[in-house]
Amino acid sequence: MPIPMSSRQIADDLTARIRSGEYPPGSKLPSLRELADLYSVSVSTIQRALELTRDRGLTVGRAGAGVYVTEGRREA
Repeated sequence: MPIPMSSRQIADDLTARIRSGEYPPGSKLPSLRELADLYSVSVSTIQRALELTRDRGLTVGRAGAGVYVTEGRREA
């Protein structure tokens, strides 16, 4: 059985996907549940990963609306 990715590894992968344009500025990321299924981890692991992308200035959460890629991308 493979070892699940850590929240940091997931954040790094999401960062790479954002930088490559897979998730362009202003776009909505998949739901927490969809990301958890994609990475085969718990929703809480995805929440921690998204906190890291937010801390990096790459995403912003909107209550009840989801998580979006920011217009100005920076690395903290």
